[in-house]
Amino acid sequence: MYRRLSSIMFPFVTILLIGAVYWGYQEHQEKNSILIKAENQYQRAFHNLAFHMDKLHEQLGNTLAVNSTSMGYHRKGLINAWRLTSQAQNEISQLPLSYLPFTEAEDFLSHISNFAYKTAVRDLTKNPLTDEEFKTLKALYDKSNEISKDLDHMQADVLTNNLRWMDVEVAIAADQGSGANVIVDGLRSMNEKVGAYPELNWGPSVSHMYEKRTIKMLGGEFVKPEDVKRKAAKFMKVDEASVEVSENGQGSEYASYSAVANVDDAGKKVQMDFTQKGGQLLWMMKNRELGAKAINFEQAKASADKFLDEFGFKGMKAVSYDMYGNSGSFTYVGVQNGVLIYPEKVTVKVALDNGETMGLQANDYVYEHHTRELPSPIMTKEEARKAINPNLKVKSEQLALIENEMGEEVLCYEYTGAINGSMYKIYINALNGIEETIEQMTMEDEKTTKS
Repeated sequence: MYRRLSSIMFPFVTILLIGAVYWGYQEHQEKNSILIKAENQYQRAFHNLAFHMDKLHEQLGNTLAVNSTSMGYHRKGLINAWRLTSQAQNEISQLPLSYLPFTEAEDFLSHISNFAYKTAVRDLTKNPLTDEEFKTLKALYDKSNEISKDLDHMQADVLTNNLRWMDVEVAIAADQGSGANVIVDGLRSMNEKVGAYPELNWGPSVSHMYEKRTIKMLGGEFVKPEDVKRKAAKFMKVDEASVEVSENGQGSEYASYSAVANVDDAGKKVQMDFTQKGGQLLWMMKNRELGAKAINFEQAKASADKFLDEFGFKGMKAVSYDMYGNSGSFTYVGVQNGVLIYPEKVTVKVALDNGETMGLQANDYVYEHHTRELPSPIMTKEEARKAINPNLKVKSEQLALIENEMGEEVLCYEYTGAINGSMYKIYINALNGIEETIEQMTMEDEKTTKS
């Protein structure tokens, strides 16, 4: 009996064992293949980063070497510097640095990229590089040389000692100390060195991009938690007892209040953020399940209009509309003396099942709203229209204040029109006739401009 059972089971178990070994081998091979692929990607990104930083240093040097009146070469050099920096930023994003503080180096590259781009896109024949900008370029040339040399040393260590980026990932995740990994130590050292660089004069257009909104920018008196509780209760038409208020960033210049209100017995909540100075509403979101779409565009917009008027955002004009499932989001901008003020922007989210306002994003409006001294147009609408494609079928035109690529507020004529089967908004500077920007519109945006 035992012999008969063995004769049957032994081949069966043998087959299972061989199958298990083969399966394990296949899994091991696939895992190795994935690890090799990831390692190759990391190595390629790192070596490309070192190469592009070398080229960036070289390009900055070439830009400085030519005559100060060589506007064409300055533009070419700055565009190349922007391209190389953008490639370097992309390569850093491909490296396993999620848990490694490398923000100073990334921020420095971001500043170089924006400085090069914003300087290159302006008309250098009318606004050539200033002495301060040449000083900044010289400083960038020197600093990029330091970074490039550090990367070259790390690259030599990687190649000489066959270092693996997979080990870097493990070392970072384990939060190992100094000396545990050559690459990690090199990256940390580089980040600290960049962080210690003296602040450069990036110019107003670049500095504006990195300005952080703080309570110093706001008017009004400081409010207390009980003031916010009262505002939130009035806003949502609930008892103050159902509102809880907490302070964010206590004692800092980014301090604000968060309020959570229970709006019904089913546990539905509304979350809101208010500025600590002035007590202005920054953000609101109501959480609930949305039903099937039951209202049209006009009804949704009427609901958003009413909401803004009721809660102090008066006189604003809807400029765009996006639909996400069973909700729609309207973007409104401020209006001053008939001019659209695009920096003053709010977004209202409306439920398309019953028209209820589900959300509000008002940061841009709160921090940018003020009475402006608007310049008078130098060019007429007819003169400015000569700058646009004659084949564009203009359907509407009006004055608008926008922020251009230099981070400056400029008065423009906004022309809405159709060409090549699509609708566009084209902005022509009302002072000099330069085409500032162009935006393609969606079908929903067209409805908004007609309403």
